[in-house]
Amino acid sequence: MLKQVADGVLVHQSEFVQTNAVVVQGRAGVLLIDPGVTDSEIDCLANDLHELGQPVVAGFSTHPDWDHLLWHNRLGSAPRYGSARGAAAAREQLSDPGAKARIADHLPPEIAGQVPLDLLGLITGLPAETAQIPWDGPKARIIEHQAHAPGHAALLIEERGVLVAGDMLSDVLVPMFDLDDTADPIEDYLTALQLFENVAGEVDVVVPGHGSVGGSDEVQVRIDLDRAYVLALRHGQVPSDPRVGPSAKPGWEWVSDVHEGQLQRLAQRTERDGTSR
Repeated sequence: MLKQVADGVLVHQSEFVQTNAVVVQGRAGVLLIDPGVTDSEIDCLANDLHELGQPVVAGFSTHPDWDHLLWHNRLGSAPRYGSARGAAAAREQLSDPGAKARIADHLPPEIAGQVPLDLLGLITGLPAETAQIPWDGPKARIIEHQAHAPGHAALLIEERGVLVAGDMLSDVLVPMFDLDDTADPIEDYLTALQLFENVAGEVDVVVPGHGSVGGSDEVQVRIDLDRAYVLALRHGQVPSDPRVGPSAKPGWEWVSDVHEGQLQRLAQRTERDGTSR
């Protein structure tokens, strides 16, 4: 079910790791950002849009993780965009004919066989200098960075004061680094957080890729929490973070495993390279 979070901006949250699909209403239809996750949920989203009487006129994927590259026939054939680097990464990931089968084989048991993969990753990369989504609706400013995934791009819906943050600024997930495609994942993450801080005064609502929608009072809080986590790792310390350990929200205890895995991989990079990179 769609929930309005600002004037003309609605969110559909999946049961799977609280994945947020974002709908922005325009003049002739809607901009649909990161739709997911299961067939039944996307079908519900399509039904809600039908009841609104607004077709999808543009789509956008914030980054090239499988759960942010989904689509369904019922959403129509509108152009689907991503950053140039994000789209290139998606194409590379899916260039192997067996890629979709491997994704299907590794889906969590609770959603196995329920995720529509036929139209996965069919996004068009916008030119690198593109400042906003090309569509007939509220200006959606592109904030591209290299934290978490190649070509990750948040969107600031300026007229509505909504920051669609992708897989960042979550109240349940710690910062997750791109440890494969970047020379300095920690610095990349800090740079992205600074970009968010630069626009924080314009934001009334923050929508993370996973987790709860936050109000204006939470924007800087989430930036500061993520920065504290990243800085602790940069200084070789173990972060004290409410999203891991006993203080994690019920059902999110597995985030501690993600956290421990990152610590191990960062330590391996330090041992290999002699730096925190």
